[in-house]
Amino acid sequence: MPYQELGKRVRQQRMLAQMTQEKLAEKAGISLSFLGHIERGTRKASLDTLVKLCNALKVSPRVLLQDSLQDDLLGDNVGISESQKKLLREISNCIIEYGEYSSGAPEDK
Repeated sequence: MPYQELGKRVRQQRMLAQMTQEKLAEKAGISLSFLGHIERGTRKASLDTLVKLCNALKVSPRVLLQDSLQDDLLGDNVGISESQKKLLREISNCIIEYGEYSSGAPEDK
């Protein structure tokens, strides 16, 4: 698991939610120091901590773990580079995040 990427995602989502580290740590029930380590990728977060962070940030685990999850659609046989796969994952997660943050957005038919 790329812990530095996870940390970047936590920081990114915290900033999107306009939360300080102190506020997120409080909402997730973890220490400020531990949150700082998670955001820098220098300590591992347990599954329990990841769930708490997701709940506090109001995001799905997929948003935080996108660099660790394998997606069958982007498997080895697709014929695109790793950087292209990463870009597609970023786009996918932006779409997921938009869906989580928007309310009442019209659905495509």
